[in-house]
Amino acid sequence: MPRSTRTLLAATTAILMGGMALHAQAETRVTYKSASAGTAYYQMGVELAEGIRQGTDGEVVVTLEESQGSIQNVMEVMARQGNYVFTTPPGLVESALEGKGPFAKRQSPRFEDIRGLFPIPAITMHFVLADEAGVVGLDALKDKKILIGQGTFGAREAQRYLELFELIDTVDVANASIGSGPDALKNGQIDAFVTSSSFPTPNVIETAASMPISLVSLTDEQIGQTGAAHQTIPAGTYAGIEEDVETTSLPVIAYTTTSMDEDTAYTLTRTFWERRDAMAEEAAWWDSITHDMIGNIAGTLHPGALRYYDEAGIEIPDELR
Repeated sequence: MPRSTRTLLAATTAILMGGMALHAQAETRVTYKSASAGTAYYQMGVELAEGIRQGTDGEVVVTLEESQGSIQNVMEVMARQGNYVFTTPPGLVESALEGKGPFAKRQSPRFEDIRGLFPIPAITMHFVLADEAGVVGLDALKDKKILIGQGTFGAREAQRYLELFELIDTVDVANASIGSGPDALKNGQIDAFVTSSSFPTPNVIETAASMPISLVSLTDEQIGQTGAAHQTIPAGTYAGIEEDVETTSLPVIAYTTTSMDEDTAYTLTRTFWERRDAMAEEAAWWDSITHDMIGNIAGTLHPGALRYYDEAGIEIPDELR
């Protein structure tokens, strides 16, 4: 090979490798910690990672990590640096900041560095009955055998609501795993079950596709009495449910820390909202996200996220600034 050819080849290779190195340097990597594999929230993480990749032309790469739950996600703030994003109900962030609950014996100044980005689909309460009415009130649960499960957020809330609205002595609470709810309802072993998940939730879709169901809709006064966040399940979300269902939910928020730079937080927040509709076309639960849900964030927003909201003209409560 002539010397001039070898020189040209070497120069070309150097340019290509230099270009690859620049691309690698330009790529921003983000760790996203949400839930255990196989759950709805892990699947949301998969969808969000793909949405961010598409929305940034691959310049931001989101890597999912499995989690044992929201408490672990918050606890890891103590050790994490860089672009760490995690999901949790805002109440746990408040507990971490106040040194209460699960954080009472494990306090850290790092919790003061937690900053909000954007909401993700909330954990929504569903009271499902074997009934053709479609939408019913709480009184429809009276004298029913109802499965609420054990040890979950939904089970605790269902128990609290039955006691709060003085229904606990009028119902027969079944002793079984909530996972058996749809089959037990179809087989007539129970009259109703309670489940909590982002909507549309697969077990309610499955049940509604195979038999007539009704969902309990709460009044504004009842929702106020629960002290929980108001959530509307739109008409048509489930087969046979032709009216809006008013219920409650546990908000879930994507957070990061001050270790994330402003531009990265801005890009993540902007891309999330710009890709929301496209993600909703693939998975309907993203359609539940509205700008009003930003107000559920505990603590304050990351400056990068706040920059996007201000640019987009989205109203932000003063306490989040």
